[in-house]
Order: sequence, then structure tokens, then C-alpha cells
Amino acid sequence: MKKITYFLFILISFVLNAQVTINPSAFEVNESITITVDLSSNDTNCNGLNNPSKVYMHSGIGDNSDAFGFSTIGNWGADDGIGEMTNNNNGTWSLTIIPETYYGLNATQAANVTQIGMVFRNADGSQELKANNCQDFIFPVGIVIIKIVEPAHIPVVLESGESLTIKSNLTYQGNLEPGHFKYYLDNTLETSGNGFTTYLGTINNITSNASVRIEGSPLSASDVGEVSFDVVIVPTVIEEVLPSGLVEGINYNTTDPTKAILVLNAPGKDFVQIAGSFNNYAPTDAYFMKKDPTSDTFWLELTGLTANQIYTYQYWVYDKNPIANSPALVKTADPYSTLVLSPFDDPFIPSSTYPNLPSYPAGQEREVTVLQTNQTPYNWQVTNFSKPKKEDLIIYEVLIRDFDADRNFQDIIDRIDYFKNLNINAIELMPVMEFEGNESWGYNTAFHMALDKFYGTEEKFKELVDTCHQNGIAVILDLALNHAFGRNPMVRLWMDDADGDGWGEPSSENPYFNQTPKHSYNVGSDFNHSSSFTKVYTKRVVKHWIENFKVDGFRWDLTKGFTQNCSSGDESCTNNYQADRVAVLKEYADYSWSLDDTHYVIFEHLGGDTEEQEWANYRISDPIPKGIMMWSEMWTAYKNLAQGQSSDINFDRMGHTAHGFTEKRTLGYPESHDKDRIMYEMTEFGTNTTPSHNIRDLNIALKRMSALGAVTIPIPGPKMLWHFADLGMDDSIWTCSNGVVNSDYDGNNDGDCKLDTKPQPQWSNNWLADGNRNKVYNDWARLNDLKINEAVFEGNYSISSGTQTPRISIYTGNENMSGSELKNVIIVANFSLTSQNINPNFPYSGTWFDLMDTSGNTTINGSTTSINLPPGDFRIYGNKGSTLSTNSFEKNNDFKILPNPVKNRFSINQNIETLKIYDITGKLIKSFEGQFSKGYTFNISNLLSSLYLIKTTNALGTQNTFKMVKL
Repeated sequence: MKKITYFLFILISFVLNAQVTINPSAFEVNESITITVDLSSNDTNCNGLNNPSKVYMHSGIGDNSDAFGFSTIGNWGADDGIGEMTNNNNGTWSLTIIPETYYGLNATQAANVTQIGMVFRNADGSQELKANNCQDFIFPVGIVIIKIVEPAHIPVVLESGESLTIKSNLTYQGNLEPGHFKYYLDNTLETSGNGFTTYLGTINNITSNASVRIEGSPLSASDVGEVSFDVVIVPTVIEEVLPSGLVEGINYNTTDPTKAILVLNAPGKDFVQIAGSFNNYAPTDAYFMKKDPTSDTFWLELTGLTANQIYTYQYWVYDKNPIANSPALVKTADPYSTLVLSPFDDPFIPSSTYPNLPSYPAGQEREVTVLQTNQTPYNWQVTNFSKPKKEDLIIYEVLIRDFDADRNFQDIIDRIDYFKNLNINAIELMPVMEFEGNESWGYNTAFHMALDKFYGTEEKFKELVDTCHQNGIAVILDLALNHAFGRNPMVRLWMDDADGDGWGEPSSENPYFNQTPKHSYNVGSDFNHSSSFTKVYTKRVVKHWIENFKVDGFRWDLTKGFTQNCSSGDESCTNNYQADRVAVLKEYADYSWSLDDTHYVIFEHLGGDTEEQEWANYRISDPIPKGIMMWSEMWTAYKNLAQGQSSDINFDRMGHTAHGFTEKRTLGYPESHDKDRIMYEMTEFGTNTTPSHNIRDLNIALKRMSALGAVTIPIPGPKMLWHFADLGMDDSIWTCSNGVVNSDYDGNNDGDCKLDTKPQPQWSNNWLADGNRNKVYNDWARLNDLKINEAVFEGNYSISSGTQTPRISIYTGNENMSGSELKNVIIVANFSLTSQNINPNFPYSGTWFDLMDTSGNTTINGSTTSINLPPGDFRIYGNKGSTLSTNSFEKNNDFKILPNPVKNRFSINQNIETLKIYDITGKLIKSFEGQFSKGYTFNISNLLSSLYLIKTTNALGTQNTFKMVKL
């Protein structure tokens, strides 16, 4: 019987681990085998199966390129009996199958099977068992195994006329065996040997692309093993100057939709071929890319394309003499892809999220790039969005996967009123770029210019941005450019792939990535941001999202990693000032501002003040002030304060003066995606010694969340809220997908479920209808409104924290001087367990107003030296009532402005004394005061095109409000 067997570089990747055994160990595809997994041992370092009630085998069968390629059996996370194993009651579990039948193979597949892959899980998929280094278990299929010892790199790249020496050995039923060897070139026998365990042969004078086939049969049996590989002859690469104006990736022809030019920069590579649906992934010599004679850039114009038709392609990149452990051929999607198809993730994307998702091309492997000419541009409704001022920002951090049940962009669009009613003015989305897998936070990014299809289409994301802009809400993207993961083309093109499985870490030749991390917080492969290649790529990513999607800002993830000066084990170096890091991040900020001079630049640095000051104070004297906003995490202090602790509760660094920033560039927050929910900390670990104010009681904890908002949101400078903190979200960050906190599994909060998809009680349980949760939402909405629309909150401040009764003073001008406008605000709160008499320390006497009272009727005398504040309560007093307190106005239907919509000027048809213009968030934009007669013309040529609210007042005090459209 003839069996196709394995390359050496594939064989090395087989994980023959005693924890999983197959009986018999050597078998054919049509033979019965028993697979046994032993959970009583702990041979692997990736063992996540602990005392499961059920064990499922999730497995597949395939050829050398993919052990799961022909068929996969199992539904991950489903307790449906498919792949369920039998408990042997001795710590082992078994399953008996006939592979050909079990996997439903057709005759062609059965004849070409070479390996089986498998992993093991519990019933709901929350625990899994893989082999060492977290690889899948891979086992060979077949009794006769031909192993190639030489050549070391497959396929083989030769100059025309070169000879090829081949060395192979034969294993039969697990033993090295003497046998017959035959070496063929395109079915022509070239050399053979008899009686060898290892045979060395040469094929001479190879002049064209060909296939080499090796046959081997043991002397003791008639079974035949077979293995084949390709030989590629180095083509004549046409050298031609790269046309001007082209960039790496796809260059669409703006006048001829039948053409597109592809560009790839590939230092150290000898030639590149384009394989795609336009040549059935069987490219001819016509698809070898041209090479620019003065650079490492390859390029080729595709012609004969059909306008608007979807095509897919890969680059097949060849290296004639690769360094040790690097492949001679890498098949990869375009590094600059804006849409990729994935054989790993796409089958699990709902059609409701991504309608008409293009099909992955049959017979290919790994990601492919989508190319489509003559695409219909998105019709933007808002083309010149006016961003909120940095110091007014209330940013709402959102993980789309966990925001609503559909887990897609449409969820954000559908809930736009939720954001509007909360009065936030910016949304920050955790990474939405193409990441590995679907169930992710997104920081394992693989393609930085492509949207992850699990969240939706490009068109839908543009609609999301447009919808937010129509409602006065900026959109900020979380950008993970410190690192990339193994599917990233720039990792794979120059990788160390010792086991030949097509995956690897950066090699010494990689122009984009460090082989070893240069900082102590690395995940994935570490980008080298001193490299000109990395800088070009980073700027292209920045340009793509600003220009094509109109995003308003970036939150740069893990900026401590942008240095080349440290090592993975040197945390002190990583946290100290690094001049190269300061310089390169300024360079990226400058580039963002060159494209959009009001672009938000935010760094998640969480480092020393000296470095952060240099960024925060950078270019703040520009005509349009710049300055980089710095994340300021105050979780510990606020968590302790909320829990009723009396120590480590100083939150002074929530304000910018504590960091030494000239302007208000401290982006403070009490909690984020990286920290556990403060509500969870209260209900699980809060002080419970006072029965009347037991912080572990849900409703008492919710009351304290309102107070927490009062001592965070109003502090001058931008602020951030983590989604659903405003509803008192009390699910732990360690909550598993089944709702169980992972400490219940193993007794340790070790992060097993940190990245798991979280439950959605905020919608399924209608939290907005819950009076206590709705109270937090409404209180925070009022605080946000005050923060954004009252000028005093852009002023100065002083914080007296470190006690359970903190006090915050916010003021404009001289703190101790009264005025005719709202210029002083005093905030006091009680985070103790009992009522406290608190001195608000008003800076001067007179009437002070409770700013949380929208009626404006609640006041207090400024000479008051003591107020009684119940536990968990707060007060916000202002020297004047808030302008937000009056929410209804008289309307005169006879009053008009002409024309409306307005281009540059409009006139009025009645006499008035004041006219004020507000943007759609309610913020005052322009004010006219005086005596304006009927027919007076107002000039608004300096306003951006948008929708505005007009409020007028006449001599009798009658007010009128209406909408105005500025063209």
C-alpha cells in the first residue's frame, strides 16, 4: 500500500507527548485507533484541564500543510457529545475512531492524509489541554515514514542548471529500516538505491520548476512511503523603477478600475510572485514582481480586473539562501491589507455582523488580502467634525465584544442615545484592528490597517464614526503598535521557523522586529521603533485611520515599549527616562498633527513624571495648542476609598499639577479594562463592620459609586470612564464566560478568565430601569454635563485627599474672590461608614447653590462651617447656580432666522437683546449681546458646518430656542 508521508521540517513539529497516546502508534487512515489522554500526569506546561466532569477531543485531519485542513470535528464550548471521550476512572479518557470514517473523508483526502491534530477541553471550553509550548497535539498517519534530512529548506530554490543533493531515511513501524529508495523529478526516475536506511542521491542539471518525489519501501514489507516537494528555479527578475507616488500595499488606479499596482518592500528576498484568485493561485512567470533597482521594493501592475469584483491574493516570497531555521518560501497576505480573509476565524463570524463575507479561497493556507477596485465611497454626513476641547473630554472606554449581545459595531450605533444621555463626548474603542481569533481584547493585533470582521464591515464602522460625530461624540481608537503577533506578515516574512510549520518569531534579519524584547512588559513580537521600516509602517497606519475613517485620536498602548535601550528583565530601565522613546513618540505625534492639527494623542505610559512632562508640555504654545494626554491610573486609591479603607486613599495625582504638566493633559480614571471593577471590590471586600452601612450590600455600594464620580469627573482635565461603571457594573474582571469568577476554579485569581467574554446583565436585566443603578447613571450624566459645559471646570483646583472625607476646590481667577458668574465650586464627600460633620470651607460667604439640583433651588449659606453628610454621600456647591439648571424654554413660533439653513449670515425677524449659539452637545459656542433690531444680520462664517441650537432673549425676558443648520 502506498502512503504519502512527511518532510523533515514537518516531522520536527510533531508533538509526541506521553500525555496523549494512540494505539496502535503507527496506523493507516482506514484502521481503528484508540486515542487516550492522561490527565493524571502534568507533562505539559499548558495543562488547563483540572478535574473536568467531561472531556472532549476537538480534532482534525489533513496533510503536511495543515493537520486540520481536510476536516475538523468538534464544536468548541458545546456540550453536544461530538468528540466526547470515555472516562476510564483512572485519570485517563479515551475515544476509539476509524479516521477515514470519523472525519468523513472522500477518496482523494484519504489518499493524501498525513497527520491528525487534536486538543482537549472540558464541556464548555473554558479549560483546554495542549502540548508543550501550547501547541496542538500532532500525530503522523501511516506506517511507512520517509524523512528528508537534506535539503534543509523546502521548497528548494536553485539557479538554472544547478544540481540538488537529497538525503532521506526510512522508518517502518517506528524503527529505522533498510529499504528501497527512488528519487523522481517530475515523474522521471533520476536516482535510486537499495538496502539503505539513509540514502544520499543527486539530481543533476535542473533547469525548470519541478516536483521532486521520493519513494521508499522497507525490505521487509511491500508498503511504500512517499514524499514530495517543489524545486523553484530563480527567475529573471525584471528591474524597473518604481513609479512615483506609489505606496506599499494596494495602489488603485483612480481612472481605470481594471488595474491596480501592488507594492512590497522585502529586504533580503530574491524574488516575489503574486498568487491570487485572478490566476487561480497557480501563478505563471507573468506574476513575478518587478524590482526597483535602487531599493528592496518589488512591484507589479495587475491588469484585466473587473471593476468592483472581489479578488484575493498573497505574496509568495522566496529566499534562495535563507539563514538557519528560516524558510525559503513564505506565503503571506499583504502587510498593508485593509481587509483580510482568515481560514482560522472567518467560519465563526455571524452573517448578521458581516453580511456577504467573501469566501476564503479553497486550497490555500493562512490569511489572504482582499482587493476590489471601483469601491463606492462612504457618504459622510459630517465632514468637518469639531472636536471637544481636550480639557473638556469625558471619554467612555468600550470593548465592543462586551458592550452588547451582538458584539459588533451596530450595537454602538443602536445605543447612541445611551452615550448622549450620559453626556459623554468621546468614545475610546479597545483595538478593532484584525487580531488573532475572535474572542479577544484586540491587543494581539496581526493586521493594523484592517478592521476585525468579527465586529463588522468597513462601511458599518464608518457609519459608527459618522453617527458619533452627528451626536457631538469624538471617536478614539486604541492602537497596539508596541508589538504584533505571529500571523503578522512582517513577522512571518523574516522569521525563525525551526519546526517548519509556517509560524515563528522574528529572525536576526527582520527589519521590523527585535529578536529579544527591549523592555520588560513585552507580549508578542517587539517592534523596533528605531527602524526606518517600522516608522514608515506606523505612519501609514496612523494616516489610514485618520484619513479614511475620520477617527479623532489614538490611545497608544504600552508606550514604555517604544525604546531600544532595555531588556526584557530590566524593569528599572524600562521605567526610567529613555530619550529614544521620547523622541520617536514625539515624531509619531507630530505626524498625527500634520494630518489633523486637533488630533488627540494619548499615551498609556504610566511612567515617571520627567518623561511624561516632556510629552504633556510638547507644543502647547502652538496656535492650536497640542500636548499629549497621559493616562493617569488611580485605581488603588479610589478602590480603597470606595471600600471604606482609611489608608492609601490619596488621589491628588488625578490632577495635572501633581505631575508637573503645564496644561491639563492628565487623563485620569478610577478604573479601566486592566483593573478589577471597583463595584466588585466593594461588594466582595468592602468594609462590613457597620450594619447600617455595609459596603458589601449592593445598593450601598451603588450609592458610593455616585460619590466616586463626584470626586473624579469634575477635576479639571480630561477624564475616562470604563464602560458600565456608570451603571455600577459589579462583574469581576476575572469573570469567566460562564459567569463564574475564575478563583472558584483553582483558588487563585491568576488571570485564567481575564480575557473571557463577559456576561451582559446591563441589558438583559434592564439596569436602566433599576432605580439604584439608574441613580448612578443620572448622577454621572449630571457631573459630565457640568464638567463639559461650565467654564469653571476648565480652571484651577486644589485637592485635599488622603482622608475619608476628601474636599476638592475648583475655581477660576482668585479662589477667594467672588464673582457674578459660576467661578467657584466646592466638592465634599463622605466615604466613611458613619455620618460626618464636614466643613466645606467656603472661600467666601454668600449664597452657594447645590449644582446637582437641576431646579437650582437648593442653597446653603457660605458662612456655614459644618454640614452633616451621611456615609457614601457627597455635595457639589457653586457660588452661582448652573446655567444647565433650566431645561425648558418658552418658544415663539413666530420668531424666525432667515435663511435657515445658513451659509455665512442670517437675519432675525424680531427685536432681541441676546442671541446664543450652542453646539449639539449643549456647549456655548458663540454669544451676541446688545440691542438687535428686526432685520439685524449676524455673521457666523467662522463656524463649522453642523447643526446648532439658537437661544434668544428679548427685552421682556422671553426666551426662544430653535435649531439652525450651518452649511
